[in-house]
Amino acid sequence: MPAEAPPCPAAATRTDWSALADRVLAGERPTDEEARSVLDCPDDELLSLIDAAYRVRREHFGKRVQLYFLMNAKSGLCPEDCSYCSQSKVSDAEIPKYNLLSRDKLLSGAKMAVERGASTYCIVISARGPNEREIRAVEEIVPQIKAEHNLKVCACLGLLTDEQAQRLAAAGVDRVNHNLNTSAEHYAEVCTTHTHADRVRTLESVRDAGMEMCSGGIVGMGEKPTDVVAMAQQLRDLGVHSIPVNFLIPIEGAVIGKPVDLDPRYCLKVLAMFRLVNPDRELRIAGGRELHLRSLQALGLYLANSIFVGDYLTTAGQAPQSDYDMIEDLGFEPVLREEVGVC
Repeated sequence: MPAEAPPCPAAATRTDWSALADRVLAGERPTDEEARSVLDCPDDELLSLIDAAYRVRREHFGKRVQLYFLMNAKSGLCPEDCSYCSQSKVSDAEIPKYNLLSRDKLLSGAKMAVERGASTYCIVISARGPNEREIRAVEEIVPQIKAEHNLKVCACLGLLTDEQAQRLAAAGVDRVNHNLNTSAEHYAEVCTTHTHADRVRTLESVRDAGMEMCSGGIVGMGEKPTDVVAMAQQLRDLGVHSIPVNFLIPIEGAVIGKPVDLDPRYCLKVLAMFRLVNPDRELRIAGGRELHLRSLQALGLYLANSIFVGDYLTTAGQAPQSDYDMIEDLGFEPVLREEVGVC
């Protein structure tokens, strides 16, 4: 079992989770101490915490679940040294390596997104940032994807300049994903070839270009609970629209390649904290939910309102039918493409 994080002073006093939810619903922002107390929630109060955070989720999103489909459009071959990533230059993981997929393959991915009920198609490449050929390929394919499939498009292309962000916006990209991944304080422990500030600047370029910002992080990289809180608060400060929360999937050959024993109850507390800190933001349970939430996956949707349906970048997700069954068993329903308002 993993060593438990030392309790913070706020954990010594029992928190009234319902009262905290009331304050969040009234527009108050949880303090760092309150957010940390969520991560320190005793296991015998977990259902009370979930009930309180679900009230916030229900107020803003009802019982709807947004479905996303992810396409690994360029795999491996990345010059960055992100220690958590199987595609980085310092990884020995045995993964597929290929340059940008053809137009036909990207269109086939969009068709698969529709078949799986997703309303957003995520095009992801492994790179420090896109080269000119990759930017042009995205500019050309996005209008066709939207015209043929009525999908929102989220692009994840690495670090962007202001000019690149403006070009993506002009092409019709709705949203750009660029994860902060962890706190500014912890970032140098997981990557040295670019900085946390570089990532923030990309998000600012996305925002200034008029696109929605998608940014979240990875839990389980040796960070402290205070790092998780700092990341959640910074995402709120930046005004991020969509927040994917990943739980590290250990991949043999990656620098952080040893199994990470994340307690599924702690994972739920992380999701509850993100919901309370970012009450009206789309919160997505992303990579690692099958591995770390295990039999408690369904409880995660009382906190988050979005999931990927299908596989992740270099790892497999559970069968789509299992996702549909989970949503139905909860009495929830997926958001239809027609309801998303594709622009």
